[in-house]
Order: sequence, then structure tokens, then C-alpha cells
Amino acid sequence: MTDTTITSDDNYDDELFEHHAFTVDKGQAPLRIDKYLMNRIENATRNKIQAAAKDGSIYVNDTPVKSNYKVKPLDKIRVLFEHPPYEYLLTPENIPLDIVYEDDELLVINKAAGMVVHPGHGNYSGTLINALVYHFENLPNNSSERPGLVHRIDKDTSGLLVIAKTEKAMTNLSKQFFNKTSQREYVAIVWGNIEEDEGTIEGNIGRHPKNRLQNTVFFDDDEDKGKPAVTHYKVIERLGYVTLVSCILETGRTHQIRVHMKHIGHTLFNDERYGGERILKGTTFTKYKQFVDNCFKVLPRQALHAKTLGFKHPKTGEFLSFNSELPEDMQQCIEKWRNYAKHQDMELE
Repeated sequence: MTDTTITSDDNYDDELFEHHAFTVDKGQAPLRIDKYLMNRIENATRNKIQAAAKDGSIYVNDTPVKSNYKVKPLDKIRVLFEHPPYEYLLTPENIPLDIVYEDDELLVINKAAGMVVHPGHGNYSGTLINALVYHFENLPNNSSERPGLVHRIDKDTSGLLVIAKTEKAMTNLSKQFFNKTSQREYVAIVWGNIEEDEGTIEGNIGRHPKNRLQNTVFFDDDEDKGKPAVTHYKVIERLGYVTLVSCILETGRTHQIRVHMKHIGHTLFNDERYGGERILKGTTFTKYKQFVDNCFKVLPRQALHAKTLGFKHPKTGEFLSFNSELPEDMQQCIEKWRNYAKHQDMELE
């Protein structure tokens, strides 16, 4: 995202900053622009979008439009304001980082759960990028102007991330992720007993039409509303009403494992956004409810950890492989389920 200067005849000094940019899909049916943007901008309300249109801040093909404008295929939509987006205001913050590996080209970080990777809606400080710009100078920007970031993991997912320190490393590593030659294994606790010992989930992932904070799998005639996504899974341990599973990503869509696991009926344990914070499997006994509530307290987030990361070093070409321990909260939760599974004569559903 770059700063964009748009001049008008009246005011040559008006500098406008691009906050959002979209190109409308080829198959898009006519839809009011305020409705269209509501489905694409997190935390946006209809009122805010209509106010922005009224102020002349919403442009289609470089012309300001009103909120009742109907979008057409391949329209180029931009939302421009006089103030820069918050993500440009990258304040260096002295936040400690768990650095697993570092050389002149890159570093590998073990991110704690709860840390947001980059500034955005509602999270403008305390992010990984705030920490990176404090600890390292002159990090290269990625295509979204975010220093050092080659890929990202969700706020409440823990685990390994590679950060580029040079332009060359950024280009090379980004290409590896794009070409699916990097290797990433995640470990998750999911609801239910997965019947197969291993399998592959394929299903195009895109934003949920009714809940803008969720993604979902699109199939059959709606397939083109999502992007191709492939997840390979393998059962590590069966723990009664939950399963410990390893997931290998072939693609890297937003919330991919969370969406794919829900799609096959095994939502991630305590994944609030996708309904995993409810008791999805088990008994109706009060004691069981208390046990699960205790598990939720021990692990107050979705049960997902980016355990391994492998890629070719951008300079030497050597394949580097990193492994990380499961964080304490996940280990404690697994231990609780192990004990429960041992002591209960459970009939699996």
C-alpha cells in the first residue's frame, strides 16, 4: 500500500492516503458499494461507509462515488482519507522477542499467543512489527508495506515465523511461500474423534457471506468465491472427545486450518470465532461441563501452534528446519484430557 497523492483543480496540496483497495471480481452481480465494502472491511459499519462516501472518500476507477453506486465487475475501488492509516504510524516498542535463529539475512521467531503480528483495526501497538522496528533497522517492506513480514499467523496462534532482514531475502522467501516449497507443520486440538488416522482436506476458502469475521469453504457452483486451499492432517493422539492432530499446510489461506477443520466437523478446541468455545462433543453431566470449563481456563484461545518451519536459506541455498515445543497452555490442556480419557469409560460419538 503506498501513499497516493490525488490532486484536484481546487487544491493541489490535498494529499490523500489509501486505506483500502479492492478490484471487483469478474462474476460480481450488481451490488450497492456500501454493502460490498461492509463484506470486505473488518469493523466497518454501514454508517461509517456511507459517511465516507458522503465526504467523497470512496473512489471507483479514480472517481468519487455515492453510497448507492452499484459495483460492476473489475471496478477498482479505493478508500482514501486525508490521514495516513494507523499501520503507517509504526512506533518502535521495546517488546522482548523469542528469537530462535538469526543471521544477516533473516530471523526466526517463536511468537507467543496473544501477540498480533501487524498493526490493524483496533491493534495499533504491542504488535510483532512494533517490536521488530525497535530491535532491527532498515527491515525490507513486503508488498503490503509491512517491514520484514514474509507470512503471518493469527493473534491467538502461537509458533514459528520467519522474518526477512534484506530485500533479497524478502523476495526469495516470499517466492518460496508462494510456490509452496516452504514447509509448515501445525499442531491442533480439535473437537471430536477424527475417524481416519490421516487425510487431506481440499476446499476453496473465502470470506463468509453472513459473518465477515469468519472465512468458510465454498464448493460446487460457489467454488470460485474462494481461493484453493489444501490441508494434510495426521492424528497424533486420541483423547476421547477431542483429538490431537498435526496439520501440514500446502497453501496458506487466512484461518486455513481453523476453517478446514470446522468444515470436516472438527472445530478447533476453544476457537471462539468458529464456535469451538462451546462444548461440541461429550456428555451432559455437570462434572463434564466443569472439566471442559477448566480446560478453557487453562487454554483461553484456539488450540493451535505453528510447530515447525522449513525453507531454503535465501543466500546459501541450504534447507533450514526449525522445531518448537508446544507452549505450556496447550501442554496443560492435553494433559487434562489425557487424564480424563484414562479415568472415564467413554463411548466415543
